[in-house]
Amino acid sequence: MPSVTPVPASTVLLIRDGEAGLEVFMVERHHQIDFATGALVFPGGRVDEADSDARIATRGASADPAMRAIEVATIRESFEECGILLARRVGEDGLIAGSELPRLGPYRQALEKGEATMASFCEAEGLELAIGQLVRFAHWITPDMMPKRFDTHFYLAPAPDDHIGVHDGFEAVDSVWTTPADAMIAAKTGKRTIIFPTLMNLEKLGKLENVEEALAVTREAEIVTVLPYTDRREDGDYLCIPAEAGYSVVERKMDAR
Repeated sequence: MPSVTPVPASTVLLIRDGEAGLEVFMVERHHQIDFATGALVFPGGRVDEADSDARIATRGASADPAMRAIEVATIRESFEECGILLARRVGEDGLIAGSELPRLGPYRQALEKGEATMASFCEAEGLELAIGQLVRFAHWITPDMMPKRFDTHFYLAPAPDDHIGVHDGFEAVDSVWTTPADAMIAAKTGKRTIIFPTLMNLEKLGKLENVEEALAVTREAEIVTVLPYTDRREDGDYLCIPAEAGYSVVERKMDAR
């Protein structure tokens, strides 16, 4: 059977400095969602056709349609899933004030239902996207043998101080600000379900002390695409990833089926 073509997708690691160190915003996916059901994940999702709308290129996004779609999807998903909007009024330097977000709230559901696009939203509200807030963090592609595949770009972004992350209650049913270490402990103890790519990127983020360091180090880092593959051995199958991607785990024994 030929492999399925991966669907373009994006996800965002919204970060802040907390009392216990660097924290990241995560959401728990609804149990009826057909991918990563019930898992704790970073906000994100597949790219919509409207995310490449040329009108949005005049409002802060890339001129390249493919990259524009990824960038716009990242900011759209951040707003849809957790109410954090990385945008500013046209002509202004600072991000939109948190006090304005309740009025803009109805756009979250309209975007999720396809009743609005980021281009129409920005035009209606006089906004431009703060693409400069996004820093490429990782790039993962779902393995060839999977029935559903995603070509996912991971971004870091500092969360605005006055924007309160709130899950949408539809795709996400819970949300939490957590240190990477606490999230990984929750996964290890069975308190939370966290899929392999998310765990690996939590570990990568956990090596960084604060927002300033995380952004600086990530801007300088080379992004190596990770396409996990299966290696069949005498003692079972192993899921492997490229060593040059910089993760501490390069292989993991898969559960017997």
